[in-house]
Amino acid sequence: MKAKIYQPAKSAMQSGPGAGGDWVLEYELQTPRRPEDLMGWTSSADTLNQVRLRFPSREAAIAFAEGNNLEFTLTPAHHKTVRPRSYLDNFKFRPATEEN
Repeated sequence: MKAKIYQPAKSAMQSGPGAGGDWVLEYELQTPRRPEDLMGWTSSADTLNQVRLRFPSREAAIAFAEGNNLEFTLTPAHHKTVRPRSYLDNFKFRPATEEN
């Protein structure tokens, strides 16, 4: 079976640097999704796509996948770089650069 390990992005409601860091292991789809005949909802015969395992570190998620003989793809974490600026910097005059 195949799985993917990644660190999810923060939701729009989280603005601070804290309360992050969990890593998620999700199983990849084995069967395609298709609309259900009766209600028209999207369904799949594979129930493992509902499983999301959370781990405190990347190494713990990798150890779990290797311990259960899972093929996995690891997506590296994306780190946001914030340049500290003051409110006054939004209104400073910046001359246009001349192109030759």
